[in-house]
Amino acid sequence: MKSAPVAISAFTATTAVGRGHRALLDALNARRSGLKRYEARSDFELDSAGPALDTWIGEVEGLQSITLPEQWARYDCRNNRLAWLGLQQDEFITTARAAVERYGPARVAVIIGTSTSGIAHAERAYRERDAEGHLPQSFSYATTLNNFSAPALVAQAVGATGPTFAISTACSSSAKVFAAAARLMRAGWIDAAVVGGVDSLCMTTLCGFAALELLSRDPCRPYDVARSGISIGEGAGFALMEMRADAPVYLLGAGESSDAHHMSTPHPEGLGARLAMRGALDAAGLAPESIDYVNLHGTATRSNDSAEGRAVADVLGSAASSSTKGWFGHLLGAAGIVESIVALLALKNGFLPGTLNTTDVDPDCPNSLLLDNATRHISVALSNSFGFGGSNCSVVFGHDATTQSSPS
Repeated sequence: MKSAPVAISAFTATTAVGRGHRALLDALNARRSGLKRYEARSDFELDSAGPALDTWIGEVEGLQSITLPEQWARYDCRNNRLAWLGLQQDEFITTARAAVERYGPARVAVIIGTSTSGIAHAERAYRERDAEGHLPQSFSYATTLNNFSAPALVAQAVGATGPTFAISTACSSSAKVFAAAARLMRAGWIDAAVVGGVDSLCMTTLCGFAALELLSRDPCRPYDVARSGISIGEGAGFALMEMRADAPVYLLGAGESSDAHHMSTPHPEGLGARLAMRGALDAAGLAPESIDYVNLHGTATRSNDSAEGRAVADVLGSAASSSTKGWFGHLLGAAGIVESIVALLALKNGFLPGTLNTTDVDPDCPNSLLLDNATRHISVALSNSFGFGGSNCSVVFGHDATTQSSPS
């Protein structure tokens, strides 16, 4: 069944390539990566140097110097500093507050995707345990480590009192926020939603992926025959969704599925990915050939890229596709929102980013992969986000709320 389009009135993203969507677009155009080699130094809330890891990361500079306003000081941790920094870009917080004023606080939802939350802050508290093993009294689980801390901070910052919650489904978290907000709108509970995602670097994540032997020793190379794993990054992104508004871009549909295959490995034929993409097309009322550009999940792991490549080729044929993780890394719970914003920028600017760092496309990945940047008008873009445990989400965006064709 075709879903009613939802206006995307404003959006912003902050990543290793810079603050705000202009910095992101400039980096994509210039093919300038924000990845850098990881150094075992005192950072990510550590009070001593971290372990030696041979990998590259996408770090947002300056987070250590970010100060939250006094009324929200109890939320202070790396993840919430990143969220606060992201809210300040592109006048997003001002636009969101105006929407709250327009609709009323109770009619605006806040839905944020995250997976790491305040783990870095908890790592530091663990190191500061007393002789009996007690955590320091200054450590607040509810306002830092708890996944709800980020949506609680954002809701208070914009003044919204509508449904407020976190989605934590690994790497699909902040793609699913679009689907969740649209459902609340269709149910008549809200008129607008601030959706987004934020995830910050921490040693638990870096060491965990190192233990799984999934970290690349070089900047990640999505879909390359020589790809060897991911480059982890951090980032924050937000979008304002309105049910009844005119906007340059719209959410046309979303599809969600579960592989039910393995706790960390996708189905080898991408069955869950296919279901998600087909669900998004059905919700948008579009045929596969309507998709002009696909922002791939494209993590640069052996299994993910081949499974997604087969699924995209099967569902969307020769649609132009690319992965943008070579610019800012895999943002985990923030990947969905930031890569959706890449798709929105592609729609607004007629710009398709080619996959960075990839030179020799793996023939086991049969999708049509862009290696070089391209400039052309596009009408519809799809973004994929697939998480550990087989949680999948695809979202479709377009210029015109009336865009429709009959599904094949």
